[in-house]
Amino acid sequence: MAHSTPLNGVDGHKDPLIELFVKAGSDGESIGNCPFSQRLFMILWLKGVVFNVTTVDLKRKPADLQNLAPGTHPPFITFNGEVKTDVNKIEEFLEDILAPPKYLKLGTKHPESNTAGNDIFAKFSAYIKNSKPEANEALEKSLLKTLQKLDEYLNTALPEEIDADSMEDIKASSRKFLDGNEMTLADCNLLPKLHIVKVVTKKYRNFDIPKYMTGIWRYLQNAYTRDEFTNTCPGDKEIEIAYADVAKRLTK
Repeated sequence: MAHSTPLNGVDGHKDPLIELFVKAGSDGESIGNCPFSQRLFMILWLKGVVFNVTTVDLKRKPADLQNLAPGTHPPFITFNGEVKTDVNKIEEFLEDILAPPKYLKLGTKHPESNTAGNDIFAKFSAYIKNSKPEANEALEKSLLKTLQKLDEYLNTALPEEIDADSMEDIKASSRKFLDGNEMTLADCNLLPKLHIVKVVTKKYRNFDIPKYMTGIWRYLQNAYTRDEFTNTCPGDKEIEIAYADVAKRLTK
């Protein structure tokens, strides 16, 4: 399935030719569960560049794709015909080459934003793959601890939110995303993973991110209002299907 995605009124004739290949869903066509695919999809969308998206059915990988990127699983991109396959390097390349004034800069102003929440997905994986009831509580606490750390970061005011001349106590942050009120590369990395954590833990462990974690909930709700997130995100059912064999039942 291919989408032509003109964004922000950019003149397509002067843009590079970019095609993004992402993992297909269980129907072989829709967007599949892959936070790395969504990360690149979000970056390209936020950049405001014209690009095509092709979903790749891993069960029936077409021969022309085998020739294009032998032995490579999505996501990968072609940029003016050149194949690029390493997600971190693709991110660096796009940020470098799709630069202002024509394209938005997506890097963070605050280095801490790049590492906020970076251990959540590993703790989530350990929690969801565990089949021993006696280990469940400790693994859940470990996940909660990393979520709490992210929540504290999101609720801590950034320097630009603090009025140095004000006599009032510093208020909690009201920003929308990790690094401010606009999405950055850090959000493209974390949000797809955080959404998977929310969906999968609810389905297979009946776990909810606690409501008192107001920073995380504000963050997610703001993401859900943005096309750059919702239109690049697999459906919840697709995420649940992807984890059906990964999530272990707790058995004595």
